[in-house]
Amino acid sequence: MPVPIALAAPAAVAGAMYLDARLGLTYDYRLLGAAMKATIQMGFNEKKARLNVFYVLEGYATNRKTANNTFIIFEGRRWTYKQVYQIALKQGTWLKTKYGIKPKEIVAMDFMNSEKFVFMWMALWSIGAKPAFINYNLTKKALAHCIRVSTARVAFIDPEVQSNVTQEVLDELPEVQFEVFTPELEAEIAVTEAVRVPDADRAEDKRQNMGIIIFTSGTTGLPKGAIVSWSKIIVGSGLVVPWMWFTQKDVFYTSMPLYHSSASVLGFCTALRAGAAFSLGKKFSTKTFWEEVRATEATYIQYVGETCRYLLSAPPQLDPVTGENLDKKHKVKVAFGNGLRPDIWNRFKERFGIAGIAEFYSATESSSAAWNFSRNDFSKGAIGRAGSIASLIVKGTVEIVEMDWETEMPYRFPDTGFCKRVPQGEPGEVLYQLDPDDISKKYQGYWNNKDSTESKIMRNVFVKGDAYFRTGDMLSADEKGCTYFNDRIGDTYRWKGENISTSEVSESFGTHGAVHEANVYGIELPHHDGRAGCAALVLAEEPSERLMQDLARHIHAELPRSAVPLFLRLTKQMELTGTNKHQKHVVRTQGVNPEKVAGDELFWLRGGTYAKFSKKDWEELNGGRVKL
Repeated sequence: MPVPIALAAPAAVAGAMYLDARLGLTYDYRLLGAAMKATIQMGFNEKKARLNVFYVLEGYATNRKTANNTFIIFEGRRWTYKQVYQIALKQGTWLKTKYGIKPKEIVAMDFMNSEKFVFMWMALWSIGAKPAFINYNLTKKALAHCIRVSTARVAFIDPEVQSNVTQEVLDELPEVQFEVFTPELEAEIAVTEAVRVPDADRAEDKRQNMGIIIFTSGTTGLPKGAIVSWSKIIVGSGLVVPWMWFTQKDVFYTSMPLYHSSASVLGFCTALRAGAAFSLGKKFSTKTFWEEVRATEATYIQYVGETCRYLLSAPPQLDPVTGENLDKKHKVKVAFGNGLRPDIWNRFKERFGIAGIAEFYSATESSSAAWNFSRNDFSKGAIGRAGSIASLIVKGTVEIVEMDWETEMPYRFPDTGFCKRVPQGEPGEVLYQLDPDDISKKYQGYWNNKDSTESKIMRNVFVKGDAYFRTGDMLSADEKGCTYFNDRIGDTYRWKGENISTSEVSESFGTHGAVHEANVYGIELPHHDGRAGCAALVLAEEPSERLMQDLARHIHAELPRSAVPLFLRLTKQMELTGTNKHQKHVVRTQGVNPEKVAGDELFWLRGGTYAKFSKKDWEELNGGRVKL
């Protein structure tokens, strides 16, 4: 019996929608289309030697339809595309005439978030120079190391962090010209004539050429300078714009530091690519976050996982006149970032009334990434998502392999020497395929650090002669095409949005006279994202109140705040592997549960010292009544 059209049509539509959702056809079309469009545009610019993203700014600034559109918003002030362009030309001319900055020259920038960061960055690109972004929290050896590695002969310093440039740093870098970017220098720029240098000065005809150096902590103990290529900047930002429905009418807000690629490449460059407004917060604070979001009418916000948890833990902001709850009084459509954990994913969306989560997974130096735009529970908590078409296309280019935890390397079959793919749903290290004949096409590595660059490359993985990039991360993939983050491999752990090197922290403890031995690792804590630092110490003397205060003082002086371990575990003898290496796996698993530490003494950072950590403290922490 024929089915009436009135009944058949809705059934067909419902069936098509189900099939689309199941196979991810529309999602793949949008994701793959965005990537393809960005890649084609990059190829076009490459042929014309116009890969420098400054040309995007110039395009909007010289188009009468967009020139007067708001571009930068910071602390209540606004600058249009035309104004930012003119400032960049003035400052570029000033850099060239006063400091002799040449095309391709690297210049170090140690700036906090502000419009000054953006102006210096665009000014350098305007004359064909390259910025090296310095983490403004760095001091002493780490700061000197980064500037030295960058090969910059001139380093511009934000007045707010000039105290970090101590005589010790100056003595280590006598060849570097340090310039504090004072109001007097800004006044010089204001009266400088804006001169546009010839295109030849900005010529970039290879997509793998470096556009920025962004420092990231690695396993060596000191930050490494990741080469951020034009390809990564152009394709990364170019993909994000259509993928998360970002338009010229939107406002992108971030209070993440611009020295990180998340805020600079995937935040600022995304807004620039779209011709949209970029609203910048100086520093993340639960007190000012939503105030700035509302004041700037932001439609997209950026997060790291901890950001969302902190916003959730903060009390609701109330209207001072009416007492109305302001949690949902904003224009935000999408939260974009990385590290939003599954346990707070929906709570965050529901409390603040945010329809979409745009989660991504990558690393500054990585050769690839994963993307998950989620409006429902289908891909909740996933760091990446691929439908049936995308899964076929990336097959073989993205692999998850079994780990050998004794060596913390991918497992290899004894007979063939090749790696073993994990079954669906099982965690393993994710690897990205590289061109063995031209590694730099997808992976440029670290600036002036050949050994570290090579250490991320695996060869002969599945067949003789192939090559893959090691992410150092444990991921798993399910039957729906969703990918989930499991853990980081090795010594490095992530806390407060920063990658912390355990060897650097261990070495800092080692310079204290009372410390015989230090083994540092990251531990999971209840109701917290990332891993908190814990240092197992063998001391030369019995612990005392004076010693605990001195250890806290010492480690705070040596390290950025985010790298200071929150816990100490005092032990008589370290657990070692068969090759006399510190055993991290056991102590990492035990964490700081007093019932699992086998009689060792535990301390935690409270009020500027390390105080005894008791069973009662653990119960408070486990019950979610303590935030670290």
